[in-house]
Amino acid sequence: MKLDEEQRAVCTIGLIAVNIIIFSIFMFLGKSDDVMFMLDYGAMYEPYVIEGREYYRFVTSMFLHFGIEHLLNNMIMLGALGFNLEPEIGKIRFLLIYLFSGIFGNICSLLWNTARAETVVSAGASGAVFGLMGALLGIVVRYKGRMIGKLNKKKILLLAALSIYIGLTTAGVDNAAHIGGLASGFILGMMLGAAKNQSNPK
Repeated sequence: MKLDEEQRAVCTIGLIAVNIIIFSIFMFLGKSDDVMFMLDYGAMYEPYVIEGREYYRFVTSMFLHFGIEHLLNNMIMLGALGFNLEPEIGKIRFLLIYLFSGIFGNICSLLWNTARAETVVSAGASGAVFGLMGALLGIVVRYKGRMIGKLNKKKILLLAALSIYIGLTTAGVDNAAHIGGLASGFILGMMLGAAKNQSNPK
């Protein structure tokens, strides 16, 4: 990765840093996998959101992770996708896609669990990360398969298919958040993606 590309992906680097810092603090406290502690500090939980009207959890839960493996999986994907997408569309659009996809993914998760009469404590950046994947796909579809960074349509489709497959075949994964994030990111990518010959929005 060239220096100028890294400078153009400062939001990606910043998001990774924030997630790692929060996790490190929780790990130092010995609470990184404590469900009740995570719940107290902003994890998603349907009764608290619906009955307690704690809507801030749609956002705060995106920056919490259960254990080091959960964190690393999401941060590796965030880096791989963000370093390709952020220089393409600019910082503001990148952050809008990331945050909106994460929130929409959490809303989908809440609706799915509520419809099944289930209450689940959940957290993680995966809905937002899937939103970045969806946005990349939306852009290559809109602009007829051109490359975005080092990714083309086939690579993004393969990555999305593998990620969804792993989610569907692994216990304890919030697939509603993944699919909701992917769908919202795709729509936003179609709407906000910049043409290759346009200058980068800031």
